[in-house]
Amino acid sequence: MASVERKYRRTIIRTVMIGFMLSAFAFAGSAKLKDSDFVRVKDHIPTIYVDLRYASERNFMRKKVYNFHEAYLRYGTVKKLKRVQEALIKKGYSLKIWDAFRPTYAQWELWKVTPDARYVANPNKTFSPHSKGHTVDITMVSLDGAEIPMPTEFDTFTAKADRDYSDLSPEERRNGKILEDEMIRGGFKGNRNEWWHYSDAVQYPVEKIFVPAK
Repeated sequence: MASVERKYRRTIIRTVMIGFMLSAFAFAGSAKLKDSDFVRVKDHIPTIYVDLRYASERNFMRKKVYNFHEAYLRYGTVKKLKRVQEALIKKGYSLKIWDAFRPTYAQWELWKVTPDARYVANPNKTFSPHSKGHTVDITMVSLDGAEIPMPTEFDTFTAKADRDYSDLSPEERRNGKILEDEMIRGGFKGNRNEWWHYSDAVQYPVEKIFVPAK
């Protein structure tokens, strides 16, 4: 048991040190960035995991919605997300991004399949906050990227996906709350119908020009 605990502590220390060194390099190139600028998330949070579900067929539409695989957000939002990641690493967890900046054309595709404003923003009225670059669909995993019990899978449009948590297992409820508490503490607001959806409390306008690199 003692050897397992020592190995676990070494994993945390190694992850923190790697993140610190890579972040130092990222800082050198970020001195002139404005909070409203779009940046690649992993350039500033190298320890974060990225699995963009709409860049694959592993989503409720069963098809690709956009053709890039890197997560992009406003620099101001990334700075907040970095603090959340640092806090979770100390607890033995890591963030994993399922969706970040979403081009406006992708929102039309989602609305065609699911015209339900509880889950998908109606682009005839307003675009998703994802198109503002300050919103993420995010989950929590172990430090090595392994899945842990969370409330539901991504884009599960059921009662279990809300923030009530009462219909979950104790471990799912606990992990969902850890993520929620850290995200709120970091300056984000949650969506009541989707436990994975968080928006920066600081608002930005819809972005219609920027297109992430493929």
